[in-house]
Amino acid sequence: MDALPKSSRPTPGQAALAERLASGEADVGAAIARLPASLYTDPARFEAEQSRLFPAVPLLLGPSAMLPGPRQAITHDAYGLPLIVSRDGDGQIHVLANVCRHRGTRLIEAEGVVPAARIVCPYHAWTYAPGGALAALPRPDCFPGLDKSRQSLRRFPAHESGGLIWFSQAADTDFRPVAALAPDMDAFGLGQLHLYRRHTHEVSANWKLVVDAFLESYHVQRLHAATIAPFFADGITVADRIGPHQRAAVGRTDYLAGIDRSDWRQLRRAVTYTYHFFPNTILIVSPDYVNLLTCYPQAVGRTLVEDIMLIPEPPRTAEEEAHWAKSWTLLDGGTFGAEDFRAAALCHQGLASGLIDEVTLGTLEYGVAEFHRMLDAMLAAKGQAAGVGRP
Repeated sequence: MDALPKSSRPTPGQAALAERLASGEADVGAAIARLPASLYTDPARFEAEQSRLFPAVPLLLGPSAMLPGPRQAITHDAYGLPLIVSRDGDGQIHVLANVCRHRGTRLIEAEGVVPAARIVCPYHAWTYAPGGALAALPRPDCFPGLDKSRQSLRRFPAHESGGLIWFSQAADTDFRPVAALAPDMDAFGLGQLHLYRRHTHEVSANWKLVVDAFLESYHVQRLHAATIAPFFADGITVADRIGPHQRAAVGRTDYLAGIDRSDWRQLRRAVTYTYHFFPNTILIVSPDYVNLLTCYPQAVGRTLVEDIMLIPEPPRTAEEEAHWAKSWTLLDGGTFGAEDFRAAALCHQGLASGLIDEVTLGTLEYGVAEFHRMLDAMLAAKGQAAGVGRP
């Protein structure tokens, strides 16, 4: 049950974070920061994020492992759009509207992976190739002059690298910031992992409160005292950036000091890497598995959070299944569900009361302040481009 990647060494950036941890270094902010409580509770702010930010940036759909083979498809509705994510016969990823070009019927109803050598409308049997082209329709004589080449399903820009699948609503999206993550993901062997389980949590909180929890380590010894706190030193976290994305590492410095930090086999047992894929996804790399958490904002105080656990290969024995089930239960139901997501919901309850005007961030929470500065800057830039004032 070893989760070693094909790469035998960490990337230079991953190794540099481990060296800083081994020295006992910690990243801290220069001073207290304060954020308006309205960032989490104002419907106008939420609407600005949904109309300006999310349609303009690459968004994660999931790991490559969710579509393990060619001519397969899966539906994806969590961003508020009915989507089909498909692979054609060559394994190429496509993101299509799950809407028939004939009468607007939803094409795929099933949850989970389905065969997709052809995508057939359940209403009138218009048939599409996995890449979206209209392949056939019954009684073509009833549609004189119809140009099938102009009846393809709507396509969205898509990108796959490093074992991750992305899409965007914007035709001119630059995928280079997410492609820059690929060397790190390849070092973890993410593209070769198996999707073990997935579960969607409904959290009564603003989406940013969920993301915030994974951008600071101040809470770990307190909130997670009953689960994962014993594994980590208090406040010893280092981080850097890959474009707009944060890469952070936590670990036990006493263990780090005595290992070969160029050897993944040892390093992966001493360091937990956490990535924030801007704006709404967290990837957590544990010693022998990976969790991918994606936040899907539904309303100002309601977020769907999908947890996907990736493991080296399908369990082959009852013992292996018990091992992975124990890890899944610890994190998905315990650390994430009962602790992180519960804390986010409690924060939202308090902020929505209107009894405080701002939140206060300490020096160990500087990552939260950085995230919100980036959000503000991007919203301002997108608003300026659209001729809209600041929310």
